[in-house]
Amino acid sequence: MESVVDGTTPAVPPSAGAQVDSTASVTNPIKRRIDKLVASKLHNDPEFLKVVDYVAPMVENLDIHTERRLLRNLEKRQMKLNKDYLQEFEKVNAHVQDFAEKVRTMHKICSDLTNRIQQNKEKTQDLLSKTSALQNQKKRLESKQKAIDDFLGRFSLNDHEKRALEGNTKDGTITSDFFPALARAREIYVDSKELLRSSGEHSAAVEIMEEMSQTLEKAYEVLYRSIQRECRILSADYVEMKAVLCQSFAALQEREVLLKYALDEVCTARKNQILRLYIDALTKGTHSNGKPIELMSHDPLRYMGDMLAWIYEALEGEKELLQMLLKECDPQVIRENSMSLLSQISSALCRPFKLRVEQALAGESDSVVLYRLSALFIFYAEKMTPQIGADSELARTVDELNQLTLNIFYSGLNGSVQKILSKMGAPDYDLLPVSAVHQILMLLRDVLDSHDGAMASRQNAEEEFNKIFSCVLDPLYRSVQVAATHLHSPLDVAVYTLNCLSAIYSLVILYPFTDSRLEMIKALMEGNEDVLVSEEASTILANTGLISLYQKAAAHDRNQGPLSAIPGMDASTVNQILSQFDVYLSQPDNYQLDQVAKISSVRTRESVQQRTVDNVVAAYSVVIKKLEDPFNAYQNVTFKSVEQVRELLK
Repeated sequence: MESVVDGTTPAVPPSAGAQVDSTASVTNPIKRRIDKLVASKLHNDPEFLKVVDYVAPMVENLDIHTERRLLRNLEKRQMKLNKDYLQEFEKVNAHVQDFAEKVRTMHKICSDLTNRIQQNKEKTQDLLSKTSALQNQKKRLESKQKAIDDFLGRFSLNDHEKRALEGNTKDGTITSDFFPALARAREIYVDSKELLRSSGEHSAAVEIMEEMSQTLEKAYEVLYRSIQRECRILSADYVEMKAVLCQSFAALQEREVLLKYALDEVCTARKNQILRLYIDALTKGTHSNGKPIELMSHDPLRYMGDMLAWIYEALEGEKELLQMLLKECDPQVIRENSMSLLSQISSALCRPFKLRVEQALAGESDSVVLYRLSALFIFYAEKMTPQIGADSELARTVDELNQLTLNIFYSGLNGSVQKILSKMGAPDYDLLPVSAVHQILMLLRDVLDSHDGAMASRQNAEEEFNKIFSCVLDPLYRSVQVAATHLHSPLDVAVYTLNCLSAIYSLVILYPFTDSRLEMIKALMEGNEDVLVSEEASTILANTGLISLYQKAAAHDRNQGPLSAIPGMDASTVNQILSQFDVYLSQPDNYQLDQVAKISSVRTRESVQQRTVDNVVAAYSVVIKKLEDPFNAYQNVTFKSVEQVRELLK
């Protein structure tokens, strides 16, 4: 050990040293520990470094006594730490002992209280039983109370709802709170009925249903009285401002009778209002036009047109008002009641309107104006009837006034025609229609033109046209025939009549529903044309001598022998007559009747001339046919063919 401490090493052979080391390491435990310490890497051991850091301040210098000093210092420090720990532990122990004492005291108190409670529990066991029973009873009562509250909440109205259903006691009006309360009452009534149905005999359900039924009846009465009051000041602006009125009518749908009464109240109020407005429009004027309508009473067409226009606009306004009133109702309510309501409201206008129209018609005699008034009535009747119905009083009034106007019109038309025809004179030399004929036709044209210019189409227009034609044309034609009797020649009569009929035809053809009348006029014209054609053809045949040839040729029979053997039918006589006929062919105008030239219608005149030529050619063809027949033994007779004659007379 000393050699180690001193740092000297004895000389030993290497092999011997190795052997000594291995042996020593096996037999010497200290050696092993030292080797282990030397082999360990203490500088990397955190625990060792902590120990070194702890011990280092205690070692000031290293010497042979360092270890002993270090051990003593460590022992002293350990002793000091143990003393400190002991002192602190004594303090803790004192606290623990104090706490233990308190715990023992508390335990004693708790034990005492437990004993007392147990004693009291034994004494109050009966009271606890009663308390438990009362608590259970309280729970049952609370459950029943909740059920009753729920039942009353479902099947009864609160105070606010009851006050809302009673309305305003001062003026009888209602507020918007009325309708939720009414709906709530209806709901309770339905629920109580369902409860009665599901639970059988249920006295509460019966009582609730009876109470709600009475409440509903009173509420509907309040609602109806409120509508009565509101209708007194009813107007379109008021409806926009007070929506409660619209809700009121919607609520009354549940009571059809009350709804009908309420609508009757509306009609009464609006009838008075519209009548007042109508009188104001007649006497004071409207907002859009400041002039009173009666200022135009001197002009019946304008006067009645303004009144009808005002009535139509008023009905449109009333229709809008009703639609606003019933806008929250079922659409079927509007469809079912709109027409009847407008019919009742418009009935207020019938009497004053009819009175003024009759007064205006009494002084009117102009047939054209009367017919236009009739068209005016028809026009507005077509516009108003879909709104108020054909059975409404106003529609019947307008129809009656239209019939009255037509009666006055036909009467006036007959009077005007008779007045003009009474002044009809004899025909002039030119055989043209006299002025009275033109006046009658102008009157007819004005009347028919007023029909074409009307805004409404007449349903029985054809019947009216025929009646007008009968009123005008039939007496006109009779007067023309009477006037024609002043003429001495039948040809003059035919031409004058034809000219008058042509004038009538040219006017009548311009209008509808005249087919039958035109056919009748054509037949009369053709009859007079026949007179002229027959007379002119006879004159031409007589002047050319062809009439004798035609008569004998037409009457000839082969049993009589050749036609040339009959007296007056020899070849020389035939040649002479045909020569005269050639003169006619060269100058046919010279053979025309003077009366034909006086036909005013070019078409009619050409028709007469063409038909005359056809008759002459027909007679000529009969003669030529006999001349061409070899049996009749005509030789050296020159004549033109039928086609040549027809071509020359074109």
